Amino acid sequence: MRIEVTGLNVAITDELREQVDKRFEKLGRMVSDLATLDVILSEEKNPSIAASQKAEGNLHVKGATLNAKAATGEMRTAIAEVAEELQRQMRRRQDKTRPDKKGGTPSIRYAEAVAEAPETP
Repeated sequence: MRIEVTGLNVAITDELREQVDKRFEKLGRMVSDLATLDVILSEEKNPSIAASQKAEGNLHVKGATLNAKAATGEMRTAIAEVAEELQRQMRRRQDKTRPDKKGGTPSIRYAEAVAEAPETP
């Protein structure tokens, strides 16, 4: 997976880049090498906004684009929340497209079971 890190009002340091790589490592194992992840880190300069550190992730995989956003008081926490959300979305996507162990999609098997079930008066 290719990761692009962009900063708006934030300098992208080596530490931030390492944090992004570390947090999205597990997600990288879930997707192909052709997938791209765009991470946008930004900071609101308004002192009245408590959740001033924002992170956004856009994962481009074959057939879909997954998006996640988080805003917290600390950049590390925002990056971690985005990583968890994208992992959850990817797991959900894989579960929907993966056939179950008996050789068919769950919806097809359910429809067959309903058709074969005897009617109850």
